[in-house]
Amino acid sequence: MPTEKETKKTANIPTDKEVKNMKESPLHQFFLDGLKDMYYAEKALIKALKKMQESATTEELKDAFEEHQFQTQTHHSRLEKIFRLLGEDPEEKTCKAMDGLIKEADEIISSTEEGSMTRDAALIIAAQKVEHYEIASYGGLAQLAVTMKHHKVADILEKTLQEEEDTDLLLTEIAETSINMEAEEEEEK
Repeated sequence: MPTEKETKKTANIPTDKEVKNMKESPLHQFFLDGLKDMYYAEKALIKALKKMQESATTEELKDAFEEHQFQTQTHHSRLEKIFRLLGEDPEEKTCKAMDGLIKEADEIISSTEEGSMTRDAALIIAAQKVEHYEIASYGGLAQLAVTMKHHKVADILEKTLQEEEDTDLLLTEIAETSINMEAEEEEEK
């Protein structure tokens, strides 16, 4: 009969000693900082998406922003679950990148004409910059989770990553099928 340690090794589950050593490692601390960064970012994004939704012109884009806001709330909750799985309390770390992306979206809203397709085109680009930041962050965090044998955490991060990629594709589709062309037509008038 194999020992508990041998069973964990064959199942690719870290032993208690490995977990303790891992929690003290610089890589684990970097991983936690990344999670804290995204925890802050998702919370900040919930508010920003509401403003972007209210500022959008087309119903299709308003609906996409509303859906993304609900999805972002789910992502924020998932991060809380991840912290619990890691034996940590959920904690935020100011995400300067997200703050900058949100500031850029605010500047777009204030510098474009209300009710214009140009505003919608610009809002889509701003939202896609956010998506690409989230895709890079969740992709990197998911790989670190795999490396550190946090398989449940990796699965959760992968699910969020897939949803961020899907949102990016939806925004591209909205831009390409109507908004960008309508924005160009506005310029010609």
